[in-house]
Amino acid sequence: MGVGTTTTSAVVRNRPPPRLDGLPAILGSIPLTLLFLTLVLTPLGLTIVLSFNPFDYNKGVLPGHTLAHYAMVFSDPYFLGIFWRTFWIAGLTTLICVLIGAPEAYILSRMRKPWRSIFLLVVLSPLLVSLVVRAFGWSMLLGPAGPLGKAAQALGLGPLLYTPTAIIVALVHVMLPFMVIPVWTSLQKLDPAVEQAAYSLNAPRLQTLLRVVLPQTAPGILSGSLIVFGLSASSFAIPALLGGRRLKMVATIVYDEFLTELNWPLGAAIAILLLVANVIIMMAYNRVIERSYRRSLG
Repeated sequence: MGVGTTTTSAVVRNRPPPRLDGLPAILGSIPLTLLFLTLVLTPLGLTIVLSFNPFDYNKGVLPGHTLAHYAMVFSDPYFLGIFWRTFWIAGLTTLICVLIGAPEAYILSRMRKPWRSIFLLVVLSPLLVSLVVRAFGWSMLLGPAGPLGKAAQALGLGPLLYTPTAIIVALVHVMLPFMVIPVWTSLQKLDPAVEQAAYSLNAPRLQTLLRVVLPQTAPGILSGSLIVFGLSASSFAIPALLGGRRLKMVATIVYDEFLTELNWPLGAAIAILLLVANVIIMMAYNRVIERSYRRSLG
């Protein structure tokens, strides 16, 4: 009797927990669905609706629907220039973060304790400071009275503040952790014995990095690039503080339309176009990287 009771208790303890299939699973997902609808889809839907409303500077937002705001953005060289500046700055920032962040993550993955923890904290340190504080810090460094600004003037490079260079430097500083962490996570899954096997076969270090290490880090580089590009293209504080009033990006022009011009429909249309352009560029980039990754594995 005692043996049977013990066996039954062990079976009960080892039995896997019941799965939430059917109605219980649906009921469990309702709170998250409502939260997603409230915080993401509802504001996005209201912004889309607002972008089609007519606007009059004397009467404000009017009822009805119009495509005039989208037509204005596509036909005005001023807005097209701002979109082009935003995307090439975001693209160059992403490229610099890849060139700096991927080797940095590789070196970080090869470190031993406690140096790995110390340098990981150094990499994450920009995230511990407010974005506005970092932007003001770069404005002081790159300004005419700052050390970097004085050095640039002494070398004949001209002023750095309120130029695309200032925006790119600050964006790289802010976005670099978002590149290092995904690549470092991918490198944690790489068996060091595979790299050592390549060296044992007399493979050069560069060839080993390109043929063995790089394909394994491609998912991390892809995810980090998407994060950096999306955040850079929609960045507001750094372009506003380091670009000034003349060097605008899409986020700053949306701010001006909403709070300065009070043309909310035009600001909403620009914001929606930025979102759509970001999604298209990121999906195309994702497809290209995935194809090259599959070819390298094949």
